[in-house]
Amino acid sequence: MKLIGMLGGMSWESSVLYYQLVNRLVREREGGLHSARCVLYSVDFAAIEEMQVEGRWDEAGDVLTEAARALEAAGADFVVLCTNTMHKVADRIESELTVPLLHIADATAEAVKSARVGTVAFLGTDFAMSDTFYVERLAVNGLRVLIPNATDRKLVHDVIYDELCVGVVRDESREAYRQVIRRLVDEGAEGIILGCTEIELLVGQEDSPVPVFPTALLHCRAAVDFALED
Repeated sequence: MKLIGMLGGMSWESSVLYYQLVNRLVREREGGLHSARCVLYSVDFAAIEEMQVEGRWDEAGDVLTEAARALEAAGADFVVLCTNTMHKVADRIESELTVPLLHIADATAEAVKSARVGTVAFLGTDFAMSDTFYVERLAVNGLRVLIPNATDRKLVHDVIYDELCVGVVRDESREAYRQVIRRLVDEGAEGIILGCTEIELLVGQEDSPVPVFPTALLHCRAAVDFALED
């Protein structure tokens, strides 16, 4: 079994989910007392969030690249960046590694295509929804991507940072997300990408009339598949 290098802390609430998922998936695949071989580097999210807000993406990329190198030095056979938004600097990180970086958008696109869904809506932080780095990666895989309107983007983003990242899960916010999802379905979405790892703490398939694609789970499945390859 390969050693999984997990680059997390953005936020640690979802990094906990990653740790649970990779271990649960390994146990389901291998049985008995098997668990994942992994090493976790958790950054200080307050510093990263400040860089996001101030547009200091190159600096954030430097911080995460240093962390990824530390994972490689610790023996990681590949790296999993446990966040959607910071895949904005994935190319920068990947260029400095000699081991693979498993991209979350690739794992997501593969799942969407396997479900025979062509048009998806993307929910995430406003940094990810308003930029092209993620949507273009999905489009390259042949997917049509819908983004919420400005009002809904703000709602989705604020719930992530003000609530989910600090461990707050509110029924009112769940209902607000359901309404956003319904509006996107009305616009033609055949599936919903939960494109922020914290969103999976709030909503799931039961909250959507169309298939949902939980990116943390899909990323973890791809990581476990790669770890268990011969």
